[in-house]
Amino acid sequence: MSRTSDTSHTSDVLIVGGGIIGLVTAWRAAQRGFAVAVVDPEPGGGAAQVAAGMLAAVTELHYGEQTLLGLNVESARRYPDFAAELTDLTGHDLGYRRCGTLAVALDSDDRAHLRELHALQRQSGLDSEWLSGRECRRLEPMLAPGVRGGLRVDGDHQIDPRRLAAALVAACERAGVAFHRTWAERLSVLRERAAGVVTREGVVLGAGQVVLAAGSLSGRLAGVPDDLLPPVRPVKGQVLRLTVPERYAPFLSRTVRAVVRGSQVYLVPRENGELVVGATSEELGWDTTVTAGGVYELLRDAHELVPGITELPLTETRAGLRPGSPDNAPLLGPSGLDGLLLATGHYRNGVLLTPVTGDSMAHVLTTGELPDVARPFTPKRFSTVRTEQPA
Repeated sequence: MSRTSDTSHTSDVLIVGGGIIGLVTAWRAAQRGFAVAVVDPEPGGGAAQVAAGMLAAVTELHYGEQTLLGLNVESARRYPDFAAELTDLTGHDLGYRRCGTLAVALDSDDRAHLRELHALQRQSGLDSEWLSGRECRRLEPMLAPGVRGGLRVDGDHQIDPRRLAAALVAACERAGVAFHRTWAERLSVLRERAAGVVTREGVVLGAGQVVLAAGSLSGRLAGVPDDLLPPVRPVKGQVLRLTVPERYAPFLSRTVRAVVRGSQVYLVPRENGELVVGATSEELGWDTTVTAGGVYELLRDAHELVPGITELPLTETRAGLRPGSPDNAPLLGPSGLDGLLLATGHYRNGVLLTPVTGDSMAHVLTTGELPDVARPFTPKRFSTVRTEQPA
């Protein structure tokens, strides 16, 4: 039972979660004429504050994820117009760069792996170019002499997720979205339909439709029927930020990534001189501790890739939680409970999938149906999966 029966806060659409996925859903829904509210103690926070912002539909391709590839590529296609619209509306510079990505190999095994990835990319109709080690170093002179080859992908861009989140908050405010800066404690269900949430303070926020977009926390909202809880889990990622002094600029001209001893490492250079290095992938539940081991491994692997990195000032260490799903793809649309929709489980592609998620959720909120591009990602594909609740 709630501690109060205040239902004066009523909206057409209530978004649970104010990360970039919740915010873009709120903004696009408000543009469709809905009265929208977001409940989150810190809108614009969450995983976006840690993410590197690679828009890497091509270099992030993995075997068995060809269906997800279609969604990733479509969202990447929408990004230039999406970024321009958001900047024009808010005046925020999003740090959107079309600088491209270079994926390199440091030994013969990595080179064979990259060759296989290149073949898969070409089979999938993607544009990537194989380069020799010498050609890689010609593009990026700071690369280690031992680089054996690489893939140049000019279509994989980047954005600054922190700036993106701030711009989305501003866009929501301009569109009249109401913010309730608190935690949603429980889903309200009336006559077998989602009707809003009860906040931690006991305030009832009523809504015609509820969108659960709380990232890795999406599986913990009380009141959601057990068999409909989204099967998302937290996947820890540790990230470093360094600063490139002017005397070293330009340090890197594009995103550089590699597999070093089986671990992914990437370096994302920002126009403002920041260099983001990431990211670990750790199945450690809700732990967000930055560890000496995590920092060491990232710096060690980055040093093998770009030896000059050890000369740069280390300015920040952070850890965040990606919302993983069983098939590494998002859950979008109706949940199986009337009035409750999901927008979660984006795992490592949340920033990339922001434009297409916003458009898809606005469409389903308006029409009741997912657009064709999002239909493979209905939550109903996991209708028999139950999420383990953490202690």
